[in-house]
Amino acid sequence: NWLSQITSVTAFNIRTLPQRMGSSATAIFGIAGVVAVMVGVLSIAQGIVQTMNNSASADNVVVLRSGSNTELMSILLGDDTRIIAEAPGLARNESGAIASPELFVIINLLKRATGTDANVPLRGVSRNALDVRDSFRVVEGRMFEWGLNEVIVGVGALIEFQGLEVGSTITVAQEEWPVVGIFETGGGLAETEIWVDASVLQPAYRRGNSYQAVYAKLESPGAYQEFKDALTSDPRLNVKPMRESEYYEEQSAMLYKLVTGLGTLIALIMGFGAVFGA
Repeated sequence: NWLSQITSVTAFNIRTLPQRMGSSATAIFGIAGVVAVMVGVLSIAQGIVQTMNNSASADNVVVLRSGSNTELMSILLGDDTRIIAEAPGLARNESGAIASPELFVIINLLKRATGTDANVPLRGVSRNALDVRDSFRVVEGRMFEWGLNEVIVGVGALIEFQGLEVGSTITVAQEEWPVVGIFETGGGLAETEIWVDASVLQPAYRRGNSYQAVYAKLESPGAYQEFKDALTSDPRLNVKPMRESEYYEEQSAMLYKLVTGLGTLIALIMGFGAVFGA
């Protein structure tokens, strides 16, 4: 009967367990490894999404060149940024519209954990960047001097990379630029960046009078449509305005797919290895 069959199969498996110890252990550890990889990948992906969400403000907007999905793919001329800053719906201070034309490049630094090279965002900002990111504050050292080759470092970048302490120098365009301060932005993505005056970064990278994005603050979240319509209907411009939340949501979706896709591939390879190794 079925009970005796189950008993026989169980007894057989127990008797032959010593002969199958190696393959059984391989399968068990292989499956555990696959699970660990997937848990780690999903945690990383979720962390990326959370960091992106923390970076967005309801009354901030980002303007890229039309057709661009990232700052690295975008280019805006100086005249473009001036027209954008004149659009209705933007908040203003004593110097005018709270809008920051910005430049975005990548440099390589050594990671603390591995000692290997990795990409670090170097952002050239304008004076109004500090009003656009109203959670910005220098927590060590001082703000860089406008017009000088000085940088400030986000707390996240300081933790992740070597040689970013106040008083150290980094190589930018084959020159040594001093680190003069450490900053926070309330846990947002900017904390993983290094900031410098855009006007000194432009000649260092031979960018002329060009930028890659404009970050700006609206009078209120409800002013977005007026601002967007003014830009998209202006024949002088070819731009893509977005709420900051929309921009970071788009970026996090792309990164989430990339990270989970690579993690799934690695887990599948490990899974096949565990099955065939057993």
